[in-house]
Amino acid sequence: MNHAMTLSARPGTSPAESSDPAPDADPDADPAPDPGRGRRLSRTARQCLPVLALYGVLKLIGFSVFMYLLDSSGDFRKKDPRFGGGAHAWDVLASWDGWWYQQIAAHGYHPALVPVPGATGLITIEGNSAAFFPLYPATMRLVSACTGLGLYGAGMLVSVVASFVAALGIHAVTARFGGRRAGLAAAGLWAVWPGSGMEWSAYSESLYVALAVWACHAVMSRRWLTAGVLTFAAGLNRPTAAALVAALAIAALLALRRGHDGVARPLTAMLISPLGLVGYLLWVGNRMGDLGGYFILQKGAWAHTFDYGKQTLDVFTSVAVGHFDYLFAYPFEDVIGVAVVLLGLLLFPLLIRLRPPAVLTVHTLLTFALVLGSQQIFGNVSRYLLPAFPLFIPLAVQLRGLRLPLLCTLLGIAAVASGSYAGYVLFEAGVP
Repeated sequence: MNHAMTLSARPGTSPAESSDPAPDADPDADPAPDPGRGRRLSRTARQCLPVLALYGVLKLIGFSVFMYLLDSSGDFRKKDPRFGGGAHAWDVLASWDGWWYQQIAAHGYHPALVPVPGATGLITIEGNSAAFFPLYPATMRLVSACTGLGLYGAGMLVSVVASFVAALGIHAVTARFGGRRAGLAAAGLWAVWPGSGMEWSAYSESLYVALAVWACHAVMSRRWLTAGVLTFAAGLNRPTAAALVAALAIAALLALRRGHDGVARPLTAMLISPLGLVGYLLWVGNRMGDLGGYFILQKGAWAHTFDYGKQTLDVFTSVAVGHFDYLFAYPFEDVIGVAVVLLGLLLFPLLIRLRPPAVLTVHTLLTFALVLGSQQIFGNVSRYLLPAFPLFIPLAVQLRGLRLPLLCTLLGIAAVASGSYAGYVLFEAGVP
């Protein structure tokens, strides 16, 4: 029995009877507001606003520094708009992958495997939009139709809003380990982490992380159907959702073994979760006339393939001695990528020490395995590892002991620096 109901009950009546309207009450009058609901909304707002404010301020700081550096260099004006150039610094945010996403939003897909005439090197197939998953460009197109914004503006709006949603999710997950102060620190780390320059750009990272972190939170809260639907959507957004699908499956199997949540909900979530990822890959393969068409395209057009870590080892052994003569070398970007990997490997044992749920452990471990086990532009590692957000948790738990002004000062300094290492280096000194 809740406190409000106890106060409203009349002597000699049951709570149910006391809830009947008075005889002179107007039956057409609006029902009285639920004070409990108002308190819940107020409490939620008090918890969310500091997270949104801290994340927003830190991102604005880093983003402003990045745009200043970009405009000061002016190098982007010499490049093709598709490959990191444009008339204005803003255009850079929608180049490379962002250009492809806009093409998909505008014209849809035309999956094909078209050989490059006379090609003998790594690139043997012409680039095709089918290499890019559909959820982000579909959301971009929907927002454009609803708001009247162009595809560029709609894509930026989707990414910015999704980045705030991801910040709230990272706070919610981390708060389970170290309280709200740790959650606040983790949201701040999301704003300044290497690779965070992609969060406010026409790229799909923010949307994917928002889906992944809330899917993990749903598993931790035993809301299996919500977790299954969010993982299904994540699978339509990025191929690394395979790590999230596997993490949910293992968590569901553990739940089935314990028998705490019955059978239907964990099993349904496990069956729903891979449908987005597998469905898109099969659709592309069917349209190309080869069920492995997606992987053929990635390897032939972008030299992106799973090589069991061969290139990662090559990068580490080369960078360690100051050589940059490996595949797709971008010195500044690659040094940051190496630092991110080493930092992640240091933080992972600290995460395990906190004994996190299996969904967080498996998702983080498999995200690392998929990224480091692939041949690719290594400098992209810093953004490909953004979904490994559980690594923020042990660091955030340590930072929670700082007074709020000191915490904000440290994160603010990191935000200023992030304009270079997470923004300018990715977009201008390398290939995002």
